[in-house]
Amino acid sequence: MNNGFSRSPLLLKGALIEFSERFIGPLPNIIIFQYNPAALSRSLEVYNPFKEENITNQDSGEVIGVRNFISTDAQPMDPPETFTLDLELDATDDLEIGDPVAVVTGVADRIAALEMLLYPEEGSLLGNLLGSISVSLGGVSTGASAQAQDVPRGKVPILLFVWGPGRIVPVRVTSFQVEEEAFSPLLYPVQAKASVDLKVLSETEINLFDDSLSKDIALAAYKFTRKQKQVLAAANVANTVQSILGMLPF
Repeated sequence: MNNGFSRSPLLLKGALIEFSERFIGPLPNIIIFQYNPAALSRSLEVYNPFKEENITNQDSGEVIGVRNFISTDAQPMDPPETFTLDLELDATDDLEIGDPVAVVTGVADRIAALEMLLYPEEGSLLGNLLGSISVSLGGVSTGASAQAQDVPRGKVPILLFVWGPGRIVPVRVTSFQVEEEAFSPLLYPVQAKASVDLKVLSETEINLFDDSLSKDIALAAYKFTRKQKQVLAAANVANTVQSILGMLPF
């Protein structure tokens, strides 16, 4: 993005990258944020080692005490991490230049792309179309249509949340709300605000996926972002040492 100043920094936009075959095969569906959110909420859930377990009498079932087998400094897994962000969607600029998609549907296409992240995969549009043509012609489904039928049903696609080079993590959409604020003559939304909650998938959860290239990418992204945290934390230790040395009177 160039605004006329040679020293202007490159503006990176956040995005959600969906790995699925529901559209035109195995190509990723990249949902680039029209505007980067002004704020991003992030939380880490700390493991509770103080949770007590009841001891019951095997004969009567009566609770006779409590026990805790876990050390108070236990942290058996990476803390679950969640993101909350609000996305602004606006078709005004596209309407001014006569963009045909915006003229007909406003921002409904962008809302639909976000909503589909919550729906299970059902094969690709191209594969289903070819399959329908094959059936209508009396042929046997092969090639792309057979590949579409092999897509597991009842599973949402693997999703990456990209927020600059320092934060690329596999996530699952856990909450989605949209507020439509203006409408076209055909009642398609022209402006909207989508509130999205994302849960970062842990390495253990990623390993539950079926083996695929998208699984390998998700695992690599998780490890890469985690390693960056470690590097940044180490850099902070170096700054702390310098600060302590600066405080010494000698």
